[in-house]
Amino acid sequence: MPSSGPLVDSFGRVHTDLRISVTDRCNLRCVYCMPEEGVGWLPRAEILTFEEIERVTLVAHGLGVDSVRLTGGEPLVRAGIVDLVARLGRIGFGDLSMTSNGTGLARLAPELVAAGLHRVNISCDSLRPERFAEVRRRGALATVLEAMDAAEAAGMPPVKVNVVVIAGVNDDEIVDLAAFGRDTGRTVRFIEFMPLDADETWERSKVVPGEEILARIGAVWPLEPASARALDPAPADRYRFLDGRGEIGVITSVSRAFCGTCNRLRLTADGAIRNCLFANDEHPVRDLLRSGGSDDELELLLRQAVWAKRAGHGINDPAFLRPARSMSMIGG
Repeated sequence: MPSSGPLVDSFGRVHTDLRISVTDRCNLRCVYCMPEEGVGWLPRAEILTFEEIERVTLVAHGLGVDSVRLTGGEPLVRAGIVDLVARLGRIGFGDLSMTSNGTGLARLAPELVAAGLHRVNISCDSLRPERFAEVRRRGALATVLEAMDAAEAAGMPPVKVNVVVIAGVNDDEIVDLAAFGRDTGRTVRFIEFMPLDADETWERSKVVPGEEILARIGAVWPLEPASARALDPAPADRYRFLDGRGEIGVITSVSRAFCGTCNRLRLTADGAIRNCLFANDEHPVRDLLRSGGSDDELELLLRQAVWAKRAGHGINDPAFLRPARSMSMIGG
């Protein structure tokens, strides 16, 4: 398929990162992404097949996309996930990663590495077993810690640990979590609580700003910037410990947006392209694929999604409307 250049939006941002939600299902009901009673799942026929996901990623790769992350829901509950990793691994992406809650990872880690998975991010919002159970509503902390060890033993680099910080819930563990990263060599990424929870209980008072997170950690172990925001499209601002004991990341989606360097597109489990985590507009890939659309038409749809991208997500604008889909339906 002929390509007329990379995926560039009207603001000059080049899009090289594709996040793929491979399922809307999850084996947990975390307080920040799913209501306690769960959600109604999409019928299987509405979920993209592995062949359809592979086709989209092949076209995206031809347009310069070099990084793919598999998300959910929980990607490891998708039957045959190792086969999907192998399919994508053969395409030749520079980075093929996954975000997981870790509950099923220990068993599959060796197979995933053999199939071509490069690395994994694991969500862990508390190091206290009882609190962990309250936040997750299912699962055990010991299982997730075992998954981190298993991933690294299988040959992956030290995992990145994702922590959603919520005021009054787990913000008293910020320093403890930073210490965990220093002791294990893992990068803990502190994420501001975003308006993507299915219960729609998000409010600004529950957001712990990135600056406060840095101040609390820096008061114990001094930090310095490890990356320049203007040059780094990754969502986390990176800070290294001055004593050389690793680094942390802070994702300030609410208090200090990084939209100006965003290079990501998202493919939902039911086959829609989203150009922003907080967008309500979607571009229907599945309909195109199942109606006999060509690769050229698929390329055009991807370009249209990128061209429609706004300057920023607008969380702090008075007219902001939270996305109709919660995090469990969009993917991280």
